[in-house]
Formats: sequence, structure tokens, C-alpha cells
Amino acid sequence: MTTWPTDLPGLGWGADYNPEQWPEHVWTEDVGLMRRAGVNIVSLGIFSWAKIEVSKGEYRFDWLDRVMDLLHAGGIRVDLATATAAPPPWLTAEYPEMLPVRADGVRLSHGSRQAYCPSSPVYRERATALAAEMASHYRDHPALAAWHVGNEYACHVKRCYCDMCAASFREWLASRYTLDQLNDAWSTAFWSQGYTDFAQVLPPRVTPTFSNPAHVLDYDRFSDEAILELYKAERDVLRMITPDVPVTTNFMVNWTFGDLDYWKWAREVDFVSNDHYTSAESPDRHVELAMSADLVRGLAGGKPWLLMESSTSAVNWQHRNIAKLPGEMRRHSYQNIARGADGTLFFQWRQSRGGSERYHSAMVPHAGTDTKVYREVCQVGAEYARLRDVVGSTVDASVAVLYDFQSNWALRQDAHPTADFDYYRHVLGYYKALWSAGVTVDFVAPGTNLSAYSVVVVPAFYAVSDAHAAVIADYVAGGGHVVITYLSGVADEHTRVRLGGYPGAFRDVLGVWSEEFHPLRQGEAVSLTDGSTASLWTEHLHVRGAEVVASYADGPLPGVPAVTRNAFGNGVAWYVACDLDEGGLGRTVEKALSGAGVAVSRPGIELVRRRGDVSWLFAVNHTDTDAEIEASGVDVVSGEQVSGRLTVRAGDVVVLREEV
Repeated sequence: MTTWPTDLPGLGWGADYNPEQWPEHVWTEDVGLMRRAGVNIVSLGIFSWAKIEVSKGEYRFDWLDRVMDLLHAGGIRVDLATATAAPPPWLTAEYPEMLPVRADGVRLSHGSRQAYCPSSPVYRERATALAAEMASHYRDHPALAAWHVGNEYACHVKRCYCDMCAASFREWLASRYTLDQLNDAWSTAFWSQGYTDFAQVLPPRVTPTFSNPAHVLDYDRFSDEAILELYKAERDVLRMITPDVPVTTNFMVNWTFGDLDYWKWAREVDFVSNDHYTSAESPDRHVELAMSADLVRGLAGGKPWLLMESSTSAVNWQHRNIAKLPGEMRRHSYQNIARGADGTLFFQWRQSRGGSERYHSAMVPHAGTDTKVYREVCQVGAEYARLRDVVGSTVDASVAVLYDFQSNWALRQDAHPTADFDYYRHVLGYYKALWSAGVTVDFVAPGTNLSAYSVVVVPAFYAVSDAHAAVIADYVAGGGHVVITYLSGVADEHTRVRLGGYPGAFRDVLGVWSEEFHPLRQGEAVSLTDGSTASLWTEHLHVRGAEVVASYADGPLPGVPAVTRNAFGNGVAWYVACDLDEGGLGRTVEKALSGAGVAVSRPGIELVRRRGDVSWLFAVNHTDTDAEIEASGVDVVSGEQVSGRLTVRAGDVVVLREEV
């Protein structure tokens, strides 16, 4: 099985292409402009179901045939969608029961996209039938490079609560629990929730007050698997008909989404692809982009991955849709390449005249080609053509961050000690400290063998099984260094609190125990003895063998330990029991890195290496000041020789083929 789009020449460069939005005479112009911009791959047909299957079983491929032929003649490869992301009106009108239902019982209507229930047999039957027709029709087309199944699964319908989902959920539970086991795992003795028959179990719909936490978490798990089964059903049809064409779907590993467990999904695609859009108003948007890219590389197991969607400039769905500055799109594209992508694509090729995303930027803007955006698109396309030798190289890291999608699900529920905690932002804070220290990191799943890493950061690993906790303890005992943060180890995989003091599963390895959480009031802040501050979280911590690194200087817990360090076996375990401010977090992380022998450089600009037969240094300057670093080699973009000192201009990017 091929694990990359077939016959893709060099780094992928292109966009979602939606020719059905335009008169046919524009298509030839599009291909000419794509060639001018260096485009070598497009995603095609993602939202074309209504134009391909105009009524049940009546397929019209003539228009799509002409588009495929034009793209092939232009030397452009096609990531062809199964077109199942948005059911057409004729389908939902005939089968309204396939529409999703909210937790409050409201059935959603047709009129946007993703209007289907994941448990609907009608949707699955029609989606797999369409996938089969697409595969049979285009199996031998020379432009076909990959299959694109669905689109951004669960982006809008994260969970469905209809009766079909209820029946499927009960089957899912019965395959995993006996009734006694279910009642135990869900702690149903609380609030008289004990079940005597699986038929009594419903989805966690709207109730008088808080829902059962374990019930909600299991419904998250069920929903994730139900949606994954939709993808797999189409994938399996495609593999049967076109076994040599790789299959993918676009993940959404970014600050906006966390409703699928992508560690599981990544095992089911032939190559990992991702959609990423920056938060336009965030001054750290390039850091969040870097974190997303590293997390996607982790999902890909270190193999090359594809950025399926990003934006050339403004998006259409943020509160303020701010245009990117000159050079920003170029820097963002190179950041993804630096961190393991072998291609970067956009939504979309030509900016739409109408529809909900008409103000979403594209490679060809409303204003046409005499624009900042299109000129920058052409510049990057030409530069990518000089970077063909980078393809297939990989990124090495000696530091890892453990990322757990399911702890995020558990922590976002109601009735926690604070409603202000955000898992993704919490991880991003630690990632920024590592990024600022010049450290490239891998992201790893719970249960991963950690022996390859000098330091592992474990942020808010809340709902942890005994087996996954043991992996971390064994890593430290064997000589590893770990930084564990508050809200880790508190509960088991069913969200039952581990008794005997927090942080539960990690008390022994950390040499501490906490008797009570002390979240802070809105606007409240406390000081630490090392000059740091905390403004969200503190806890009443006691040491049991650990060394106190910093304590609270004031607030509700003066003199109580806030940051500790513990020798455990042959390794070291740090515990950060509060939300350190950015400076304090950076200092703490750097101490942990230095103690493990990891070099801290604080280069001031983003530096990442990819390695293959040679080493490639990517230097990205996000600042408005020129920067100098020590480096030698050949600047691949300019062709200039660099000997000893490299100047990276403000806002610029350099890719250096390093001298050994």
C-alpha cells in the first residue's frame, strides 16, 4: 500500500479546488494560473455530492471528467474526495431521520454541511455507495493520486443524541461491560442512577442538572468510534476497488477542535493530513502553529504528513477575520515544512463569490492575480520547487510532550474545581516554554515507550489508567526526567477520583501528596518564592521525600510547596502544582531541561532541523529585527554559500543545506 500521494513531484503545493462554483470557461484559466503558481496537487470534489449524484443512484460524472482531464494535462495531481461531507437536499428530504439531533432534542436541518447522524444506516449506505461509484469510475484516471474521505469529521456535529445513537450506544456498552461493571465504572450509586437493564441507558441528553461524568466520557468515546467507523466504511470500499491508491481524511489538530481521539484515527489513514488555521488576534499564533505541526508529526509516527488546509490570509469564521501581514503566509508554510510536512495546501484555490465562506481567503483572491496574496503564492511555489531533496527527511527530538485527547474530554466537563481551565491552552503554555528554549519536541500518546527521550512533559494527564501511569513511573525509575503538572493522575479512566490524596496515580513517583485543591478567584494572583506568580490554580501540597523548589509567598497557602523535584529510581520527577506565569514556567522548564542535559539556546528565532542523507536547517524569523546565528552550508532558496554566520532578515525564512 502506498502511503503518500502517488507521483507527487516534490513538496506538495496547492489547495481545495471547487470548479463547480464557477462557469466552465474559468477552469482552463484556473489550470494556467495553477501552473504559474507552482501548484502540483489539489483536493477535488469535497462538497460535490449534489452535483455528482443528482438523485438516488443517478450519477453524473461528465463535468468532473473534464476537470480531471484538464488537471492531468496541466501536470497537477488530484487528491479526489468521495464527496460525502455534505449530503444533498434530496437525500435529507427523503430521509429526514438521518439528520442529527442535539442533546436538547432539537433535530438539525439541512442548509449547511455535515447534516447527518453517524449512526444513520441511510447515510452510511448512500455514502459508501457514492464512494464505490467514485472509485470504480476514476480507478484508472492518471491524475488520481489519493482519496480524500469525508471532510473535517465532527467539525460541526461533534455528538448526535438521537434514538439511533442511543441504540448503538447501548450495544457499544454491552460489548464492554456487564451491568455490574457499568454501574461500578459509572459510580451510579450516586444520585440513584443504578441501571438494571441496558435498555434504560440513554445518551447524556439535557438533564435537570449535571450529567454523570463517566457516562459523558463514555459517550465521547462511543461517538469518536462511531464517526471513525464511517470513515473506515468508505476507506474499505476504496481499498477494495483501488488498492494502490492511498486514503486519508483531514484532521483538525489545532486550537479550535478536540473532539476526536486522533491517536486512534492516525492508525487508520495511509498518510496523516491536517487542517490548521491560526488565531488571527493571538501574538503567539506562530507558536500555536508550531505546536500543531509537531502534534501532527507525532500522530504520523514521525513520517511525513500533509497540511491539507490553511489560509493564505483571512479566514471567514473568527470574531475579527484579520488579513495576514506580508510574508506571514510564507513563514507559516515553511513552519509546517520544517516540522515534518511534505506539502502545504490551502482552502481554497479561488475565493468564492457566494456562500458562507465567501470572505475566506484563497490562492486567487476576489481582486485577482495582481495582489499581495497571489504574488506570495507564486513566490513560495517557485521556492518549493528548489526543495525537492527535503522530501522524506524527518525531524529528531530528545524531548516529548504527552498529549491525551480523552483527558481533555474529561476536563472540559462541568463540576470541576474551576471552569477556567483549558487543556489545549495549558499544553500550549508548556510547549511555548520549550519552543522559546530552542527545543524541538515530539508529541506522544499515553502508553508510548518513552525511553528515547531525555525529558518528558506530562501536562494535565487527568484520566489515567494504572497501566499508563506505570509507563511513566518505569521511565523515571529507568533514568528519565519528567515534568508533571497539576490535574494529572487525579482520576482513573472512568473519571473516578483516586483516593489517598492528589495527584493520585503519580504520588509515589513525585514524592508528594495534596490534600485539597485551592483554585483562585477571578482576578486573584499569588506570588511564589522564586518570583513567579499564579492566577488560576494552587493546591495544598505536602512533600513526601521531594525537594521543594518554590513555595507560595502569600495568598491562601503561604509557605506551602508549589514546585517540587523528586529523585525516583535513577531519574527525576518534577511537579508543578500551580499555573506558573510565562516567565516562571520558562525558568522551571529550563531547569528541568538542564538537569537532564538538554541544551537550552533561546535563539530568538525558530530553528528546526530535518534530517535525511543530509541535514536541513530551517530558520524562520517571526520578529521585526534581523537575527544572526551560527551556521554553515548552502541557502537552498537563494543559492548563497553561508560560512559560520547566517543572517536571517526580519520576517524572512532561510533553508540551509548544512555542511557536515
